Amino acid sequence: MRDTRAELLAQAEILVRGRGYSGFSYGDLAEAVSIRKASIHHHFRTKTDLALALVEAYDARYDAALAAIVAAQPDAIARIEAYGRHYLTGVEDGLGCLCAVLAIERDTLPDALRAELARFFDKHIAWLERVLAEGCADGSLRPGLDPAATARMVVATLEGALMLERLLAGSAGFRLTLAALCESLRPPRIGGPNALSSERGDTI
Repeated sequence: MRDTRAELLAQAEILVRGRGYSGFSYGDLAEAVSIRKASIHHHFRTKTDLALALVEAYDARYDAALAAIVAAQPDAIARIEAYGRHYLTGVEDGLGCLCAVLAIERDTLPDALRAELARFFDKHIAWLERVLAEGCADGSLRPGLDPAATARMVVATLEGALMLERLLAGSAGFRLTLAALCESLRPPRIGGPNALSSERGDTI
């Protein structure tokens, strides 16, 4: 049986990540899903309702991804590299981070949506802060690192690279930024930086 709501969310996410919140209409979405525009309102009464549902689904996927990273990766550097590869998928697909794309239009968004975007980024910063604090405690990160400030820096660096490299060098440019970011967090050592994996980014 066709799951129209799921199809609407999937296609709306592509539209928002590619065009922005103001850059698509229910008419665009209806065409993408091959249904009547009026039928969309049965699932999402307003565009705000649709955007809130998109953020909720995106947030849930990231919750699962972050838990999987902690379970699979042994240390802070590996976890941050794995986290960065989720952004890499957006570069490869020519799509921005859903919440960052929405945040660009902050001043035109309803209060409820702005609050959900802030909550999303607060959660990611808190997760990174925990990862970094653990890395500082076990000695796998450079001495003197401030987990709270560095967590914000990691998010800002990856979001900026995602936006920039979609325009410039694509995945190769993003990989350079991710490698430099990870290297900047390592304790001093002899020898060059480790090469990052060449695998495709993890899908979010």
